[in-house]
Amino acid sequence: MSLELPVLYQDERMVAVQKPSGMLVHRSPIARDARVFALQTLRNQLGRHVYPVHRLDRPTSGLLLFALDPEMAQALGEEFTAHRVHKRYLAVVRGVGPEQDLLDYGLREEDGSRPKAEMPELEAWTAVRRLDSVELPVRIDRYPQVRYSLMEARPWTGRRHQIRRHLARRGYPIIGDAKHGKGAHNRFFRERLDSPRLLLAAVGMTVWHPEQARTLQLDAPLADDMQALFARFGWQGHAPAARVAWHAERPAALLSPGHDR
Repeated sequence: MSLELPVLYQDERMVAVQKPSGMLVHRSPIARDARVFALQTLRNQLGRHVYPVHRLDRPTSGLLLFALDPEMAQALGEEFTAHRVHKRYLAVVRGVGPEQDLLDYGLREEDGSRPKAEMPELEAWTAVRRLDSVELPVRIDRYPQVRYSLMEARPWTGRRHQIRRHLARRGYPIIGDAKHGKGAHNRFFRERLDSPRLLLAAVGMTVWHPEQARTLQLDAPLADDMQALFARFGWQGHAPAARVAWHAERPAALLSPGHDR
């Protein structure tokens, strides 16, 4: 694993990087085997303290934002708490996913501190949309062909493994998800398509920049392995390019489904 993280955006107050699959954001008691962390890697890379303002699951790749001072960390944290940060993910799932849906299954926390059944169920919402699909002439289950979909996911809440759990609960588990996915399909991608990882990537974020007093829109490219898989499936047109854009308007707070109805 590279000891340098690709920088997507940087100024004196914040930095956005591309995290590879398999790297933890910071040390965690539920992953004691980890030796490399995004926080420490970026601190060494920049030669200064960095402050994480959100997280990505260990197997998830993509856009990760850090503040460069405590005041900016607090300001950005308030934007996340107020649900004014808009995030976009791409996922490859089993089956032909829904054209558009709002997944609102409540989720229990999975922090390892006590059995999940003892944890309270928390509200969680994820908007999903099918961007493309593919059918392969391969028998994995009982059918002579298999279908996979490219899904866009926009989470409103930030529960642990939220997108993975929501899509699996809906019947479309993400490929490479060892905990919530399907082993036969994960093996097919690992052994036949050279894709052994979780196929979930954080590819976009829109966030208010408190110092600039304008909105920063960031798009992150896919990692090389996902780029290759998209090319194989004919999904190149959905692969984002690195982009930085500014907008004058502040992002509106994402409304819960209860507010929308």
